[in-house]
Amino acid sequence: MNAEEASAVVVDTAYRLHKDLGPGLLESVYEVVLERLLRQAGLQVERQKIVAFDYAGMHFDEGLRVDLLVEGCLIVELKSVEHLTPVHAKQLLTYLRLMKLPLGLLINFGAPTFREGCKRIVNDHHEIACSQLRVNQKEMSARSAEES
Repeated sequence: MNAEEASAVVVDTAYRLHKDLGPGLLESVYEVVLERLLRQAGLQVERQKIVAFDYAGMHFDEGLRVDLLVEGCLIVELKSVEHLTPVHAKQLLTYLRLMKLPLGLLINFGAPTFREGCKRIVNDHHEIACSQLRVNQKEMSARSAEES
């Protein structure tokens, strides 16, 4: 299963969870329930996965953890706050870049509606993201050609 397919299952499952439990519970409640539901749906899920990376010949494996890693290719970062801020997206993008993954979901269970609280974050520094996951890529290419 690729990141797009996993994303579809996660969004559907998280939507139902938000609808059933409602907004505003602790993040940890949504995390354990979503993990269990995704496993029941047949997905491989790692919870509180350590983000390990190498830089300048050194190995780092402390301090950073993703909430859920689904199918080894999709990061799901959960929040339960009134409003998402830019730092929440930056946190997820940091994980995506360090783990060299193309796509992540930022899901805020504190939002009044699921639609307001669910954001896709694409890692433009990942080669797959640049070619397959960018939204409106054909439209953007057509505009660039017209402007030239």
